[in-house]
Amino acid sequence: MIDIQNEEDKRDVPLQKVGVKGLRYPVKVLDKRRKMQTTTAVADLFVNLPHHFKGTHMSRFIEIFHEYHSDLSMKRFLAMLDEVRIKLDAERAFGTLSFPFFLEKSAPVSGQSGMMAYDCSYEGLVSAHEHEFFVSIAVPVTTLCPCSKAISTYGAHNQRGIVRVKLRNTGLFWIEDVISMIESCASCGVYSLLKREDEKYVTEQAYNNPRFVEDVVREVYLGLQNFPSEKPFIWFSVEAENFESIHYHNAYAYTESGER
Repeated sequence: MIDIQNEEDKRDVPLQKVGVKGLRYPVKVLDKRRKMQTTTAVADLFVNLPHHFKGTHMSRFIEIFHEYHSDLSMKRFLAMLDEVRIKLDAERAFGTLSFPFFLEKSAPVSGQSGMMAYDCSYEGLVSAHEHEFFVSIAVPVTTLCPCSKAISTYGAHNQRGIVRVKLRNTGLFWIEDVISMIESCASCGVYSLLKREDEKYVTEQAYNNPRFVEDVVREVYLGLQNFPSEKPFIWFSVEAENFESIHYHNAYAYTESGER
């Protein structure tokens, strides 16, 4: 059969990225307690296209991804991109994989269990001489305003926030450990199931542990600097956003460390 993609293109316009976007697929990722966890991901997979190629072979992205979807640990994600690059005769391959990471979390007093979903993503770039890999993790938290506590006769405003970290690393680490560290840096964690005794604990824990959004970012920054992973993070960023309960705006802070 005729293969139009392999025909020569004479317009002399190279394309930085071509491929497939928004591919929804069941995948398995590493889980510290259960070894593997099944979740549903959205994948974007691309290669660069030299100017003399008319098009790329879209089906090959799916074929290769299907071979890897039952075990997408961090190292295998890069191996998958490298195979995409080689089989599509490209200089570079790029990919992102976005997925909810599920954890069973017990309430602090009653011990009742519920499932929490944390939005995570892998992002990779592979060439013959480059291997870049990033993991992003978003963690919901509770924060209580130190200023509100200091100036009020009783009570203080609190709110739910989100902490996002992006990590560049070449060694093994567990997503669960990063989540736990981030939650410890906030006024209190967030739970899917709370009984009355748990609500009392969470309310008082947050009141006794006030945090500005700046405090949270600085604490997470220090936590990542001293994180017990196989290798230290080459680069990382930390951002926190509080969905303010008494202001008509959100509070935000950001920092990063290392070289990308």
